[in-house]
Amino acid sequence: MNGSKERKGFWLGFPGIFWLTIFFMLPLLFVLFASFLTKGVGGAAILPWTFEHYERTFGTFGIVVWRSLRIALYTTFWCFLLGYPLAFFIATRKSSRTRLLLLFLILLPFWTNFLVRTYALKSIIGPDGLVNSALMSLSFVSQPLEMLFTPFAVILGLVYGFLPFMVLPVYAAVERLDFRFIEAANDLGANDWHTFWRVIFPLTLPGVVAGSMLVFIPAIGSFVTPDLLGGTRGLMIGNLIARQFGGRGDIPLGSAVSIVLIVLVLIGVVIYIRFGQDEVSERG
Repeated sequence: MNGSKERKGFWLGFPGIFWLTIFFMLPLLFVLFASFLTKGVGGAAILPWTFEHYERTFGTFGIVVWRSLRIALYTTFWCFLLGYPLAFFIATRKSSRTRLLLLFLILLPFWTNFLVRTYALKSIIGPDGLVNSALMSLSFVSQPLEMLFTPFAVILGLVYGFLPFMVLPVYAAVERLDFRFIEAANDLGANDWHTFWRVIFPLTLPGVVAGSMLVFIPAIGSFVTPDLLGGTRGLMIGNLIARQFGGRGDIPLGSAVSIVLIVLVLIGVVIYIRFGQDEVSERG
């Protein structure tokens, strides 16, 4: 009986397994294989084997790797700082209609293409954009602020794009929160600050960890936002990989950078499994 269920489960999952094998695992193996080859004519990957491209990744292009990691961490931090209070505010509304309306407003930007939204943000923070025009008309500044094509613009664009990914998991965690724990903490003499850090935040930590991973993973490999808002000063791993695989680039180098990016993402996943899942099991 158990064997029959296992066979049925296998065949039900076979299309997904086949899809992941053909379009994920095999390309990943090809990229891993190419990262140890030598650059040939036109940037093609040829023998002999070499570790040169990993040395260049952490040497010549190490600044890009660390900039990507730093920007992704800053993005995650600001999404948490803005998203946690917002999620808590939405989840604690008494009216279900109000909660649904606020969640709808959070998800509304996803109805517009991410590229279009990034272009819109570019026009807002540009030298002749809405922000600089307003500041100059109010005489707060005498000349336009340099916001576009800076790391600040990249972080702003990433926070703008990925903030809902932090809000939704935290909202789900707060919604499951048993507020009797808060009442018990208040009865025992804890003030609002201690109640938050000793009761509320630990109980909602799984949502925070899940939201952080949902923000960090796409942020570190982002391509469109750094390309449009960062320029040369906002170059990130995604842009570096795209340049190596386009035109007469360097496929082995691009492959090595891709593997480094995958390892960084896997580290984030391991952190989520280690802390997020442990917290869920402890609360369960």
